[in-house]
Amino acid sequence: MTLTQLKYVIAIADSNSMNEAARMLFIAQPSLSQAVKELEDEIGIILFNRSNRGVKVTPEGEEFLGYARQVTEQYRLIEDRYIEKKNSKKRFSVSMQHYTFAVKAFVELVKQFGMDEYEFAVHETKTYEVIDNVKNFKSEIGILYLNDFNRAVLTKLFQESELEFHALLNCGIYAYIWKGHPLAEKEEISLEELDEYPCLSFEQGDNNSFYFAEEVLSTYAYKRLIKANDRATLLNLMVGLNAYTLCSGIICESLNGSDFCAVKLKSEEIMTIGYLKRKGVALSPLGQKYLEEIKKFRESVL
Repeated sequence: MTLTQLKYVIAIADSNSMNEAARMLFIAQPSLSQAVKELEDEIGIILFNRSNRGVKVTPEGEEFLGYARQVTEQYRLIEDRYIEKKNSKKRFSVSMQHYTFAVKAFVELVKQFGMDEYEFAVHETKTYEVIDNVKNFKSEIGILYLNDFNRAVLTKLFQESELEFHALLNCGIYAYIWKGHPLAEKEEISLEELDEYPCLSFEQGDNNSFYFAEEVLSTYAYKRLIKANDRATLLNLMVGLNAYTLCSGIICESLNGSDFCAVKLKSEEIMTIGYLKRKGVALSPLGQKYLEEIKKFRESVL
């Protein structure tokens, strides 16, 4: 196995085409195909499924690509520092379910370290993609929750993906609504009281299992349910339709504004928000500092 072969595999995966990858790499397409075939024979797995419509990475290939990207990135950093003599920027990336406080912690991290020496990335995305991004080294840390309903299924997926989950915050369940909502002044709300209002949920795409839902109580028979893709849309729907979503109750007015509130749901359900990391891989100083910022929100748990 060579570094050149790893670069070939990454180029093919990024372009979904042998011909396009060969063009970008300035080599003949038959030579590229032969190099990949030799690599597949050596490691004993098929990296790509070939068809008339192009190439598609296999599940085994996805895992291999995660390691390949890490190796080539580390080589690039070494090359920049010791051969090209460049002052390469340190990188930090985090993926998360749609948590305002996790974005706020990221903002504070960037403010503290600045962007002259560091390159940052944040991915507020679907549950499965949070897991996949950490598994494939796209992000160092993933922020999501476990509860009694999804714990067994997600923990098994973490183990299969060589990931570790570490708890950060234990939270009750709250209805997140705008302050003009008819129920906004109540101290507690039951699901039955909310039945006449639309429940908002984040769309999970191809992995739309109840176990991947970002909202607890995902199996409840909601009379009115609307799915959306981003937090801004959910906030607009809350105001326009008196809709609600279920959340941890951690309020972050500096990002969402002061027009919204969290009202305790009549439920004994507990959600544990925590972080994912690669098993056996130590966190970087930036990763450790990010988690310190997250932990500051323990005081905000209602």
